[in-house]
Amino acid sequence: MAATSRIAILPSAVADRIAAGEVVERPASAVKELLENALDAGATAVEIEVDDGGRGGIRVRDDGCGMAREDAVLALARHATSKIRSADDLVGIASFGFRGEALPAIASVSQLELETAPEDGVGTRVSVAGGTITGVADVARRRGTTVSVTQLFSTVPARLKFLRSARSEWRAIVDAVTAIGLAQRAVHLTLSHDGARSLTLPPAPTLRARVGGIWGAAYADALLDVASVSGETLVTGLVERPGDVGTRTRRVQLAVNGRAVRDAGLVRAAEAAYRSTIPAGLRPSLFLDIAVSADQVDVNVHPAKAEVRFRDRWGIERAVESAVRRSLGTLASAVIVGLDVTADDRALLRPAPGGSLFGGPRGVDPLRRAGDDHGAAPAGAAVGVVEMDDEPIAVPPLVQLRRTYLLFEQDDGLVLIDQHSAHERVLYEEFMGAMARGSAAGQRLLFPLTVHIGPAEGDAFDAHRDALAQLGFEIDGFGGHTLLVRAVPTPHPRFDAERCLRDTLVALTGDRAPGTAARHERLAATVACKAAIKAGDALSGAEMRALYLALARTTLPAHDVHGRATIVRVGWDELERRFGRR
Repeated sequence: MAATSRIAILPSAVADRIAAGEVVERPASAVKELLENALDAGATAVEIEVDDGGRGGIRVRDDGCGMAREDAVLALARHATSKIRSADDLVGIASFGFRGEALPAIASVSQLELETAPEDGVGTRVSVAGGTITGVADVARRRGTTVSVTQLFSTVPARLKFLRSARSEWRAIVDAVTAIGLAQRAVHLTLSHDGARSLTLPPAPTLRARVGGIWGAAYADALLDVASVSGETLVTGLVERPGDVGTRTRRVQLAVNGRAVRDAGLVRAAEAAYRSTIPAGLRPSLFLDIAVSADQVDVNVHPAKAEVRFRDRWGIERAVESAVRRSLGTLASAVIVGLDVTADDRALLRPAPGGSLFGGPRGVDPLRRAGDDHGAAPAGAAVGVVEMDDEPIAVPPLVQLRRTYLLFEQDDGLVLIDQHSAHERVLYEEFMGAMARGSAAGQRLLFPLTVHIGPAEGDAFDAHRDALAQLGFEIDGFGGHTLLVRAVPTPHPRFDAERCLRDTLVALTGDRAPGTAARHERLAATVACKAAIKAGDALSGAEMRALYLALARTTLPAHDVHGRATIVRVGWDELERRFGRR
């Protein structure tokens, strides 16, 4: 008796519906595909109308090149496309809808009507029901294409059953159109729902203008510009200020060569730039455009073209992290200093090797370096110019408030610096630099310190022994849980080395940070917090100036390692309102 065959070729109708399931998951997928087809047709304006969250109907109208009758009919056939002619064309492809699946896939699971006309010629209307063409006729219309979709998923009841509420499907459509609108800013987009206009996006000259058109100018103006070139990778866009992270809705938009994509790796890379500027668990808003050579990215890896594959992923992620971190660093010139701190200025502000963070050699009173002493004029007297490395660096007059904040005046208001947070940021970056170099100079003690610790702190010391040495600590085991400390870093004259070491080991107890880099960051942040000057420490004029300068040369001066602000500005307008002058 012959065996029954277990393998069979699927009927064309079944294959079409399987393909439709890959490309068109929900109404938002259909809207995205039709919008991208319009963009590929060279449209400068696209109108999208949706009924009942897309389940009642979808209409996409564009002013693109349109099609003649032969092309209009052929466009509804499987694997038909105007974008490629051979396999070689898949490398470096720049169009959106190259798969040849969108129109026939949508048509196979709906009632679809296509109206189109080229610049010169008669318009064509093609009607399709469940993937079968039911009519072709002439139509009078201007250049462009209109695609109307009704009864979506009528031929696949199982898919229809899993659609969410009309509100949820509508929100997904808004998100899809918004993502494309942010990536394709030269196109005029309108989106309507149940007859009411919901979104109008005229052409925008910049990403900031487009963001402002969607979420308001106030939101857009609060974002930081990103613009950086790393090799052949250009990263531009907008990112959230660290101080705003967690205070409003998080939004993430990525575009690669003008294509809106999802990429968790790129998002993680951008978020890594915020290390030591925001509290753990908070995630920033990101609007980033990545431009790479077309042959360095493969966009043919996802049915809906929502993901891409990079030839050099590590290089791209590194470029993204570097670009965002550089953007965060621009807060130095924008907030910290009355003058604009350039790269040349930063070079002048670097202390000499072995110097303390307050200027001057370790163990030497920083007051002497600046020609000041404790009997000098009161803090806040006119400062003028500080000499550092024989170069004059302008510093505004500084006043200490409540032995906690440094105050100075700018053209647009008053600026306050939290002395502990500021010094914490300075020390963190100095310690990270020391560990990157492999060592930092320490102050050898005339009489070694004997420090008794518990078993948990002993484990923390063993795990971080080498890194502590790179920070300037010279520590030997002295039997049991006793440490002999022979040398310590000297970040400022008030530094209590024993207390800092104890508090650091307690804080690191049970630390499970993965990887050497993460452990170094945790250690540097912990030691910086414990070693920084405290609120309540009185600072001389020279110390305030030195802290100001040290903060100005950090890469991320606006926040300490816990994400708290180091600087707060109060504008003159606000003060005048408070005093009733406005």
